[in-house]
Amino acid sequence: MGKRVAYTIVLAGLLLLAAGSSGAGGARTTAGASAQAYAIRVVVPGQAGASVGTVSAPPDHIASGSSFAYPADGSVVTTGPVTASASTDTGSSAVASASSEVQSLILFGGEIIASTVNGDARGSTKARSARGDFSGAAVAGLTVLGQAASAGPNGRVALADWGYLITLEQGTDRSSGAGGAQGFHGFVTALDIHLTAPHGGLPAGAEIQVGYAEASVQASVAPPPKPVAPGPATKRKPAKRSKAPEPPARSRSQTPLLPVPSGLQPELTAGGYVFPVYGPLVSFIDTYGAFRGDVAGNWHHGDDIFAPLGAPLLACADGTVFSVGWNDVGGNRLWLRDSQGNEFYYAHLSAFSPLAKNGRQVKAGEVVGFVGNTGDAQGTPPHLHFEVHPASLLFMGYDGAVDPTSYLRAWQHLQDVRFLPNVEGWVPTVVTDPAPRPAAILLQVSDISEASGLDPGSLQRAMAAPGARGAEGQLARSLGLRPSRALASDAGGP
Repeated sequence: MGKRVAYTIVLAGLLLLAAGSSGAGGARTTAGASAQAYAIRVVVPGQAGASVGTVSAPPDHIASGSSFAYPADGSVVTTGPVTASASTDTGSSAVASASSEVQSLILFGGEIIASTVNGDARGSTKARSARGDFSGAAVAGLTVLGQAASAGPNGRVALADWGYLITLEQGTDRSSGAGGAQGFHGFVTALDIHLTAPHGGLPAGAEIQVGYAEASVQASVAPPPKPVAPGPATKRKPAKRSKAPEPPARSRSQTPLLPVPSGLQPELTAGGYVFPVYGPLVSFIDTYGAFRGDVAGNWHHGDDIFAPLGAPLLACADGTVFSVGWNDVGGNRLWLRDSQGNEFYYAHLSAFSPLAKNGRQVKAGEVVGFVGNTGDAQGTPPHLHFEVHPASLLFMGYDGAVDPTSYLRAWQHLQDVRFLPNVEGWVPTVVTDPAPRPAAILLQVSDISEASGLDPGSLQRAMAAPGARGAEGQLARSLGLRPSRALASDAGGP
């Protein structure tokens, strides 16, 4: 919001410039102009942050660089060439121009990508009028969380559970001064990323602005007309003083807290949906909308599906995995987007499977992770927190989640998963780092991630690794599955 603070100051300064520059003989006053731009600015609460390509005018300035990275390892921002320029021209009329360009933008390791980002703001005056233009601002090749995105003025894109993105954010402020001379002040930010939760090493409240440009102009003011002396027979009446009109009150509207969406069950049409937790010892009840005073939103955005620690988690649909990693609330978590744009959130995982990679295409029933209680679920029984975000409600951001209970019941019935395969040779390792590397192979003996929860034979073949002992056998029994003959003989049984 800091970019808007300068509006009143800049306009007041321009008005003073115009008012104080009248020449002898009643000549028209000189118009005023200023411009500012920067390629990238990273704002971090309580920290210095970083910026590149910051310029202002007057006088005219140009800045350029071959690349930019923040922090030094580029884990948050990396770019190709960056440029920025600001220029002004004043006289009886005024022109202000600011522009910035960033090429090959990559944020958070590829979660947000753009081939070119341009910020462009222009202002000009003619006689006593002033106007502005942002038509040169654009974003090309924008991909957000693995999906192509369009960039329209003041567009908003939800960023999973950790923030939102505004495309071509713009605002203007107009004024009318002495003699009806107009002033214009406007800005545009091609991409403005806001973090509402910690992500990628940045805290909640951090902001990344890419492609910022700002222009201000003030039209010249005509001198007051010469007073005409009244004739001898004319008695001049005193002019009636009129009260100057009050400027419209400005207030910053606060976004109201969104209520819990109720009664919304949009049809999910991608097809082939399956229940997300494998195994017979699975239970859940409808807890959607329940009060949660210690988390963002203050209400439960999904259902908790309880299952033994390490139970396999299945892709509920054919789709694309994204936002694999850690946050303080969800712990180990990932998102899945199906072919129709519906999104599904998996949280509190004990471990990821090798299929849990950003941008990875998975099939319904493939193993993407394992049940746990990481994040704010520590101390609770192991479970999967599961959410459904229909494509039609994504404009609401994270609060576009709907009650998943009816979907889960339908998928559980259709799938009818009560397999009794020979469970051997897989168990998640003990996780000591609260944020294991996304897509790390966390299976101790054999990898079952390529197996399908829809094909019992596939799981049997994947789990039929010889030599399973102690912990694996205990896990099999905790899942309610019958250990194989090889497992029993290894444990000293008949």
